[in-house]
Amino acid sequence: MKVRVPEVQFFMERHDLETRQKAADMISSGHGRMTIASALAISPGIAEKWIYSFKAVGREAFLEMGSRHRKYDYETKLAAVLGFTEGGMTRQEVMAKYGIPGLTTLKTWVGRYRSGGPEALRPKPKGRPPKAAAEAQPMTREQDLERRIHKLEAENAYLKKSIALKAEKRSRTARRQQP
Repeated sequence: MKVRVPEVQFFMERHDLETRQKAADMISSGHGRMTIASALAISPGIAEKWIYSFKAVGREAFLEMGSRHRKYDYETKLAAVLGFTEGGMTRQEVMAKYGIPGLTTLKTWVGRYRSGGPEALRPKPKGRPPKAAAEAQPMTREQDLERRIHKLEAENAYLKKSIALKAEKRSRTARRQQP
C-alpha cells in the first residue's frame, strides 16, 4: 500500500532556505540546471528559474525569495514594464534594476500591461465594493412613497393569504367533526 505525502509538505521540505543556499553555492560555482536539479532533487525547470533569478538579482535577493510577499507600488511596476517593453532592457536587466526576484512577477505585469494598459497595473481595492451611487443618494419623495406602497402591498398580500389558509383549515376541521 502506498503512503501518500501531502504535496504542500513535500514542497516545503524541498525548497527551504538550506536548499536555496546549496543552490546558490552551486550556481556561483558555475553548475548547470541538470546538475543542480539532480543534486538537490528538484525539477530542472525550477533549477533553471533559480539560475535565472540568481543571475538577475544576486545571492541575497535570491535567498530571500519566497520568505515574504513583496508589494510593489504602481510607479515601480510601470517603470519595470516600460523598461522591458519600450526601453529595450532584457528581463534580467529589469529584474536587477528594480529588485524583482521572480521572473513570473515581471511576466504577469507585462501581460496585464499589454492587455489593459497602464491602468491594469494599479492595485485593486480590497474587500467588498461600496454601495452603488444610486443607493447612496437620498431617495426623492416619490421614490420613498413607491417603496412604502410596495411594502404595504406585500404585507396586505401576506395577510390575505394567511386569512385564507386559516379559513381553509377551519373548514377542514369543521367537515371532519360533522357526522
